[in-house]
Amino acid sequence: MTQVTVRNSVLLRALSAAALTLAATVVIAHGDVTPQAVDTSTLPSVGKDWLPKNPYLGNKEAIRIGSSAFNQNCARCHGLGAISGGIAPDLRYLPAGQEGDEIFLNRIRHGATRDGRVYMPPFEGILSQEAMWTIRAWLETVRED
Repeated sequence: MTQVTVRNSVLLRALSAAALTLAATVVIAHGDVTPQAVDTSTLPSVGKDWLPKNPYLGNKEAIRIGSSAFNQNCARCHGLGAISGGIAPDLRYLPAGQEGDEIFLNRIRHGATRDGRVYMPPFEGILSQEAMWTIRAWLETVRED
């Protein structure tokens, strides 16, 4: 082997080891995430009973809060701008209106588990109903057909 070939081989091994370390770190980081609080104090309260449809649809303040809440709590799996990279569903394709509200609220409240594996943790008791609806209000602004 020439000196250049040896040096390239060593460099390739070092880069491969670094890539594996980075991949392992990303996987560990994905599973150990603390939900971030969402301040909805500038919005009207929706009460204790779960609403069947989004009371904040089109509300500019709710959309502003929902954008931040999504980025802090949802984007690491569902992607920036709700454009999924394949880890979780692309939320831009949720149905519009009350049908989408029902699907969204059920999933965000109860999460998703298959074969004993958690695909999405439940956020009921972690995020308020108001926080959840702000995220949904923002999702409606990036929705695609």
